[in-house]
Amino acid sequence: MDIVTAEQVRQMDERERERTLMDLREELMMLYSMQTGGGLADNPAKAKLLRKQIARILTIMNEEKR
Repeated sequence: MDIVTAEQVRQMDERERERTLMDLREELMMLYSMQTGGGLADNPAKAKLLRKQIARILTIMNEEKR
């Protein structure tokens, strides 16, 4: 999955944000399960990147609720 910038998130509609958020969370869970299963991650910094993207989407969603 590509890096999601704040500008891209702001241009998305609500459904698209929810779908992107679910996809990122699923990808993060898969990454964590591979790491705990003894598998070697091809990019160990990917988990940090995914967490930041999830936080970015949630932040913008909360900003728009106010």
